[in-house]
Amino acid sequence: MKKWSPNSWRGMPIKQVPVYPDPDALVETEKHLASYPPLVFAGEARKLKSQLAAVAEGKSFLLQGGDCAESFAEHGADNIRDFFRVFLQMAAVLTFAGTQPVVKVGRIAGQFAKPRSSDNEEKDGKTLPSYRGDIINGIDFDEKSRIPDPARQEMAYRQSAATLNLLRAFAQGGFASLENVHRWMLGFVSDSPQSERYEALASRITETVEFMRAMGITSDTNFALRETDFYTSHEALLLGYEEALTRVDSTSGDWYATSGHMIWIGDRTRQPDHAHVEYCRGIKNPLGLKCGPSMTPEGLIELIDLLNPENEPGRLTLIARFGADKVGEHLPGLVRAVKAEGRKVVWSCDPMHGNTITLNSYKTRPFDRILKEVQAFFDVHRSEGTHPGGIHVEMTGKNVTECTGGARAISADDLHDRYHTHCDPRLNSDQALELAFLISDLLKTKQPDVSRKAANG
Repeated sequence: MKKWSPNSWRGMPIKQVPVYPDPDALVETEKHLASYPPLVFAGEARKLKSQLAAVAEGKSFLLQGGDCAESFAEHGADNIRDFFRVFLQMAAVLTFAGTQPVVKVGRIAGQFAKPRSSDNEEKDGKTLPSYRGDIINGIDFDEKSRIPDPARQEMAYRQSAATLNLLRAFAQGGFASLENVHRWMLGFVSDSPQSERYEALASRITETVEFMRAMGITSDTNFALRETDFYTSHEALLLGYEEALTRVDSTSGDWYATSGHMIWIGDRTRQPDHAHVEYCRGIKNPLGLKCGPSMTPEGLIELIDLLNPENEPGRLTLIARFGADKVGEHLPGLVRAVKAEGRKVVWSCDPMHGNTITLNSYKTRPFDRILKEVQAFFDVHRSEGTHPGGIHVEMTGKNVTECTGGARAISADDLHDRYHTHCDPRLNSDQALELAFLISDLLKTKQPDVSRKAANG
């Protein structure tokens, strides 16, 4: 394998990148970014990798979720807080059901760039470049807005820094304390079909906390009761931005992407001889790899060998995204190939991206299809004796109407009411919590002893 450097990707074919009209301005922006402080630290990425290693061994569960594409316009403390509250609720539900730790990874503080199926978008007979995320161009459908602007990268950096600052305060400053488990409920969810079930679970957690307090174990003496580990992730799509924030760790001498704790390669940019795989193979962060219907068992093993040649547990998460009706056709062959080769990976289910349809001119995702894909994902892993290690969802803490169905039965006619996404439809907090409860029911069934099966071949 050829020698790697943070810019070795530049000599390789690349997809899903914009063409900037002013290359000199792009170079200047990347120089500025290279001088900025890191957003995350190598030690944090290593800690996440160790926790993901436990997921690979069947001892933990990965909850990864957040916005489809973060926007500059909707950045605010309330939005971040509401997302974090729902995330904590989901994690509490999954932890209680699975009786094992939940690794918490947000699609946040860096999820600004989006791959697109077409370079251009047409509306009312007018054709313009596609919107590729706020880090690249604007969502307004006019020529000026759609011109790729490198200055947006610095705006994305600053927003990511501010978001991380608040998330760290929430995770470590007492907001995530289990003593607040009742207070995490959002107002508009309190009268939803999920509220009664969540309140019952919260009461059981509170009783446990009170018992522990009587035994002298309190949040003042045990940080695990008042703090939580929360990590950030995004798709590594805009490689010039990623390269600018790639730094050498002073303690190990290894290269890390400091734009986020975990980054992933999308289904459209996972060609083994292309730039995105080349960049990601050299950094030491935990990596994700989206696996869609076109992924073959042989192709997957080739990518695993490139991205995790040392077979390091926690290094690579395979994010399956097929569509509810295609899981049974595609996933078993991939799982069997990985198992036969003895590759140590985390298997996670993305039930969103393969289930997008259009209703009343709105892109949406039917909740029943999302649930069907999750169920099929668990069924395959249980039948193969492997660990269904995680879930990867696009969600928000806002009361949006973007995905149809759920207990509140959002219909096609409701989509226009609060359809706020800048790109793809997201679960609202009520639907996200409902999904967590349904996954919790799946986790309550007997888990395969992954470590014992591996030892026995």
